[in-house]
Amino acid sequence: MACLIKPLVLLPLSFWVYSTFLHDLWHTQNSSLTASIIGGCRGGYEGSSARSGWWEVASENSGVLAMHMFIFPNTDKAIMFDGIVFGKSQIQLPPTRILGRKIKTDADLWAHAVEFDIESAAIRPLKILTDTWASAGGLSANGTFVLSGGWSDGRRTLRYLSGCGTCDWKEFPGALAGKRWYSSQQILPDGSFIVVGGRQMFDYEYIPNNGVSSKKNYLLPFLHETSDLEENNLYPFVFLSTDGNLFIFANNRSILLNPTINKIIREFPILPGGSRNYPSSAMSVLLPIKLHDPNPNVIKAEVLICGGAKREAANLASKGIFVDALKDCGRIDITNPSATWQKVMMPSPRVMGDMLLLPTGDVLMINGAKKGIAGWDFADDPNMTPVLYKLDNPKAQQFTELTATTIPRMCHSTSVVLPDGKILVAGSNPNYNYNFTDVKYPTELRVEKFYPPYLDPLLVLDRPFIISNFRGKTVNYGQNFVIEFKLKKLEVSLVHLKVTMYAPPFTTHGFSMGQRLLELAIEKLINVGPEIFQVSVMAPPTAAIAPPSYYLVFVVHSGVPSPGVWLQIR
Repeated sequence: MACLIKPLVLLPLSFWVYSTFLHDLWHTQNSSLTASIIGGCRGGYEGSSARSGWWEVASENSGVLAMHMFIFPNTDKAIMFDGIVFGKSQIQLPPTRILGRKIKTDADLWAHAVEFDIESAAIRPLKILTDTWASAGGLSANGTFVLSGGWSDGRRTLRYLSGCGTCDWKEFPGALAGKRWYSSQQILPDGSFIVVGGRQMFDYEYIPNNGVSSKKNYLLPFLHETSDLEENNLYPFVFLSTDGNLFIFANNRSILLNPTINKIIREFPILPGGSRNYPSSAMSVLLPIKLHDPNPNVIKAEVLICGGAKREAANLASKGIFVDALKDCGRIDITNPSATWQKVMMPSPRVMGDMLLLPTGDVLMINGAKKGIAGWDFADDPNMTPVLYKLDNPKAQQFTELTATTIPRMCHSTSVVLPDGKILVAGSNPNYNYNFTDVKYPTELRVEKFYPPYLDPLLVLDRPFIISNFRGKTVNYGQNFVIEFKLKKLEVSLVHLKVTMYAPPFTTHGFSMGQRLLELAIEKLINVGPEIFQVSVMAPPTAAIAPPSYYLVFVVHSGVPSPGVWLQIR
């Protein structure tokens, strides 16, 4: 408890109340969360302000470089992988899993994907036969992960991975119609996926929900128009709007595509300032969708894009000259036909960072650099300070800088939100053959956890704990359902309560695909026992609002989220 006592010695009365509660909580079913809060001290809580968050090193060696990362529902597992092209990794395949792989060199005996236990940091090697470098992916309606494209023999490959403890990748080379390298993938209301773009691929295709490719490409001249000498339209930002249309942003332009009739129905104003997609690599999210109005004419959907690089940055970086990344953000209502970009400035420039939606509805910006562009040795000056963006605050109060890490997270770093509200951070700079020496930014295999400010131990009295268990159950669209939760309060006001539903993303190359957060409509809140409450909420009305899949549900009280529980909607 020493790390908790140190920041509280000036608050003896508060500490007495708090420590008494912790002692009580330690002997309850929620003791694991308390232990994890205290455990955060190992990574730098002591001596730093928990109000700005803190860090811990969760693992010294992830086995492979986490260039791509996602989490599985109803497990404590994250999947991390890079690509076969990077040579000998740090974890070897078991002999039984080498079967089927073409053994050309010693490097082919090593894994390039692992299952990472987010609690114990144990890793299990997974076998991939085709190259997954710069692939795209997403979680399907039934919880299977679907991965498309990659490099070399992986460009037209579809892969599937289920979340069981012994499952491994199933690969289908040649299943895609196009060669998808640096493309983006988004789940659609019917449970199928669209895969957009890729290197020299100015089209898109659909992956039906039965997993069999349609073998058809749909031309999208917009992607050709937004390409340039540096190809600043790779990994386009693709989001499913609340009306079922697709927002697609490439370079500095954006459109609304109707996937039912395969036609562009709207073009948005240019976002000025520079280029925003790989390799200029800005960050982007679809902002939280609020479902409070039971009969809205239009359910608002907004997109936020921050950072990126100036048009001349790539050419200069190739000469070893690194110019400042962009510092601005653009925000636009994609459901408003006459909307324009609204600009705001971040505290510092950032390129190839990650942008995550937190359970509270706030936005976290993390990883990346302050100068240059994405790519090997094309950036400098790591941006090690996370930034919190509170979208509903006045402009002057929207950004807050948080506690910095000590580990540079440059090109090919990743991050994901965990069910307990922490942030898993991994990867950076995959030098060929996992080079750890004689380079400015060596291959990075350490895995960190960042504790956002809402995990401050002083806020534990405001932290709800969901009692309801939705494992094996599904919720239908528009259905009312009840969440029972515990909270150390005599009473709870609706003013201080909200319920959010989060679709965790597949994160790679600075883009978190499929990420989505909904703020559900609350129907009723009642007290059903000592410090036990039930909140009745309405599920999203349509699959355009929330595509069928697994979501994490959080109860948020006074800005402090509960640990999430998994729920399937269909």
